[in-house]
Amino acid sequence: MAAPQETSKIVILCLPNLSIACGQECTELGIPPLSVEPLGVTVEGTFADAMRLNLHLRTANRVLWPLAQFNCHHPDQLYKGVRKVGWERILDPDGYFSVHGYVKHPTIRNSQFAGVKVKDGIVDRMRDKTGRRPDTGPNRDQAVVYYRWKDNKCEIFLDTSGETLSKHSYRIHPGKAPLQEALAAAILITTRWDPQTPLVNPMCGSGTLAIEAALMAMNKVPGLMRHNFGFMHVQMYPESTWKKMVLEASRKVNTKNIPKLVATDIRRQAIKEARDNARQAGVDHLIEFEVLDFRKQALPTPTGILVYNPEYGERLGQDKDLEQLYADLGDFLKQKAAGYWAYVFTGNLDLAKKIGLRPKRKTPFQNAKIECRLYEYELYEGTRRYGQED
Repeated sequence: MAAPQETSKIVILCLPNLSIACGQECTELGIPPLSVEPLGVTVEGTFADAMRLNLHLRTANRVLWPLAQFNCHHPDQLYKGVRKVGWERILDPDGYFSVHGYVKHPTIRNSQFAGVKVKDGIVDRMRDKTGRRPDTGPNRDQAVVYYRWKDNKCEIFLDTSGETLSKHSYRIHPGKAPLQEALAAAILITTRWDPQTPLVNPMCGSGTLAIEAALMAMNKVPGLMRHNFGFMHVQMYPESTWKKMVLEASRKVNTKNIPKLVATDIRRQAIKEARDNARQAGVDHLIEFEVLDFRKQALPTPTGILVYNPEYGERLGQDKDLEQLYADLGDFLKQKAAGYWAYVFTGNLDLAKKIGLRPKRKTPFQNAKIECRLYEYELYEGTRRYGQED
């Protein structure tokens, strides 16, 4: 286990297909990735760097600080390996911790059994060394221990995040088929949008894409909107360092020179909920909300970004209304959006063909258990349709 001031590998877990965007964020923070995997990013840094990642990252799920690694062929070895860790220097003996993790091993049929072994190893070590033991339970609102046991290798981490980072603490109305905040941020990072470019978000639903764009434009990092992290409940937490980080991030928030941000939806209730969410995030004054059919959308500037998250449906042919919606979306892009880059995020690849435009790029994502794509369209006079000769 590295001392907090020493450099160690830090593992950042991400939701599926968000690790590339997360790696970009790490690079911009000056903590470049050592590796980028499908479900996470590995960087190198100190415990303070782990705290800074929690404060700044928009696309991450959890930030893990490594405590131990050992060969593990049996649950008894799991218990012994965990018990060797110096928990008395990490956890409050009168506090609380929870255990969560992932296991894939032939000796384990129930992952809860592995979690109990980890918990027992921690508690027994604490009792031996301090004469006391912390309480345990499922809640992640205090110290959180994370284990990863795959094949015959086990890793033990401190989950410095506690509650997931993928929710950004402002969404009081989830809306219909919502995008999680980390996914919305990754979509924006994947597009050609930047905080100086106008963005129009028709069919905005609960407003997550527009709100994330506003937060990026004003440089307000998600950690400023929450007040509890897992790292705050361990002995090596440097509170004064954290307060300096928060103050520095707060001073960089800037609401000047925000680009035009427009969010529209045909449903009045959706616009009300999107406004409420934006107000909770402190960006309602930066976004123009309007009840409007996307077919009647006026584009505020000659160039900019259009981003859509239309309904997916389930199977082509089940919902003729959705087929028409995607066709109408394509007509709008062909006829009224020259000069813009358009992005359509959908989990129905057959419906996407109804747009009738050749995408310049298709980026895979996943929304819950649905495989999705983000389609990119460059729009100009005479934009190429499907079926035209190259």
